[in-house]
Formats: sequence, C-alpha cells, structure tokens
Amino acid sequence: MRLLNVKTLQLETFYDENIPRYAALSHTWGDEEVTFEDLTNDKKRKKKGWRKIFASCFKAEQHLLEYIWIDTCCIDKSSSAELSEAINSMYAWYRDCNECLAYLEDVHYKPEEEFSSHEEFQSSLESALHSSRWFTRGW
Repeated sequence: MRLLNVKTLQLETFYDENIPRYAALSHTWGDEEVTFEDLTNDKKRKKKGWRKIFASCFKAEQHLLEYIWIDTCCIDKSSSAELSEAINSMYAWYRDCNECLAYLEDVHYKPEEEFSSHEEFQSSLESALHSSRWFTRGW
C-alpha cells in the first residue's frame, strides 16, 4: 500500500503488518487531479487538484495522522497490475483507515457571522451539504 506522508508530501510504500495509522480521502474527481506521476514533478502545485491534496494532508495532520491514502495520487495507474490490485483492495483500505475524510469541493456557504442567527446559518449549511455531488456517489 502506498501512502502520502502528510508532512513531506512524499509517497511511501508499506506492506501488510507494517501499515501505519492513516486517513483515507473520500472525494469526487474534478478537473486537473494530481496523479501518482505528478507527485514526482513540480507540475503538481499548478493543478487545481493540488488544493485538495494539500488541504487533506493538513486535516489528517490535525487528526494526529502522519499518512493519508488518496486514490488519485497513491495508485500508479500506468501499471495495470497495480490498478487491478487497488480496485480489489480499495474497500479494505477505506475500512481499515483510522479516519475517513470527505472533501466536498462543491460546498460553498457564507461565514457564520454573515447570518442573523445560528439557525439561519445551520439551514444554509445543511442546504449546501445536501446539494453536494459527493452524496451522489455509487458507494
């Protein structure tokens, strides 16, 4: 299993009993996702998907986890054998993670202080969450 180190932003490979505590990112794919190949070059920071990677690493670190698994960049999709193994293992990787983080890229709402009441803010936030594309996923 390949995991992204949340501090160094480098990929590291682990085997069976040596897999450390990690977060897994649940998200929807968007434009310009950062791939396995992108992590080896400087182009990654220029892609729209870099914000998702960086923010997810930051959040995993806040949860006291040193590693995160993100399907877009932790799987080498140029290897058909690795891709096949990843597809077969993905459910277990989500199941076995210590934290599952959801990145809802399409959820936008005004800050709480711009509302006249907490209830109005809560209603706005719930509405934004319910309309997220993430909830239409096949899982």
